[in-house]
Amino acid sequence: MNPFPRRRVVVTGCGIVTPLGLGWAENAEGFRQGRACFAPVSLFDVSRQRCRLAAEVPSRRLDEAVSASRVRAKRGQRWDRATKLWLAAAEEAWRQSGNASGQGVASYVGTTSGGMALGEALLRQAGISRQPRQGQPSQVYHYLAYQPVVEVARLWGWTGPVRVAANACASGASAVAHAWRDLSCGRRSVVIAGGFDALAHLVFAGFDSLQALSLTGCRPFAANRDGLLLGEGAAALVLETLEFDKERGAPIFGEIAGVATATDLHHLTQPDPGGNAATRCLVEACRVAGWDASEVDYLNAHGTGTVLNDASESAAITSWAGVGAGKLAVSSIKGSIGHTLGAAGAIEAVACFMAMDGHWLPPQVDAGALDPCVTFDVVRSPRSRIAQRMLSNSFGFGGANACLALRRWA
Repeated sequence: MNPFPRRRVVVTGCGIVTPLGLGWAENAEGFRQGRACFAPVSLFDVSRQRCRLAAEVPSRRLDEAVSASRVRAKRGQRWDRATKLWLAAAEEAWRQSGNASGQGVASYVGTTSGGMALGEALLRQAGISRQPRQGQPSQVYHYLAYQPVVEVARLWGWTGPVRVAANACASGASAVAHAWRDLSCGRRSVVIAGGFDALAHLVFAGFDSLQALSLTGCRPFAANRDGLLLGEGAAALVLETLEFDKERGAPIFGEIAGVATATDLHHLTQPDPGGNAATRCLVEACRVAGWDASEVDYLNAHGTGTVLNDASESAAITSWAGVGAGKLAVSSIKGSIGHTLGAAGAIEAVACFMAMDGHWLPPQVDAGALDPCVTFDVVRSPRSRIAQRMLSNSFGFGGANACLALRRWA
């Protein structure tokens, strides 16, 4: 029992951009069907990499989203891919929430690479061009990790503080957790929380050099899994205290019932084999939400498809769920859209709210024969289910761990 009274935190808007499409409807249908989006990389030259596959958001769709927004055409043309992704997600969420004023609204956002793709382009231009570097200072401004967040906040007049979380692959979930803590204690009334990441060559080459990328496909928890595949995207959630929402009377998508974060301090890239910090996150998120493990209807796994990550997460889930693990429905959507890094935790939270709203569970794509370490019920095909309580795991390099407890709003 929490000794400190706290405010309930509800979700009044959700925005999402993934390789499945732009917006709630396109993504909900894609996740429900378990559609995979991997194709040869077109954004940069991967001829020198082992892996050639990723899940990209079509550039044409991104440009359409910018054109349909309130940003002026000339200004939008200067924006990099990361800013466009965050704009599309944040704008959808804000419009859904029906908020009229951005006064005091905070932005808590996670990312791993920020505007790295833009930085790559500037470096290449500086290396091969003999022309004067006119106009580059303003472009460099967009390279800063927080700049996409500031640009969109300026567009909508969100005058509250901007916080950018850089907790590796747990960044998006960590940003939501930070927002929940500030809202639940009464420090803020409205926060735009989420995450974004655009595919960047340096990131792709880095994962490839670690031999973390699969050459055959992303198969979380499969016995023959051999690595992850990268994706890109963004998701935003408008979070409000229940008291503030009651004053407005806005529709509610769901509730963030609890959060937890922990660090395992094991290795720079390898997770703790026993999943100790991940287990602590699962236990703490349920404690804060007031749930027993047996009451959780579905768990969205971090499930990257790497040998070590999935084994560690399986150990954590088994330790937390105990004898009830066999009845727990689990899947990872990374087999559909790839690992979107800093955006993953936010995207997966929105996917959970989609599933609760539509009464279905997202199936695992290309699971194949499961690893013997899996003790839980992997969702392998589209499944109808009225779920009330879900957990969403996010784990990152360096031992960053986060878990979100999400509840359906009846």
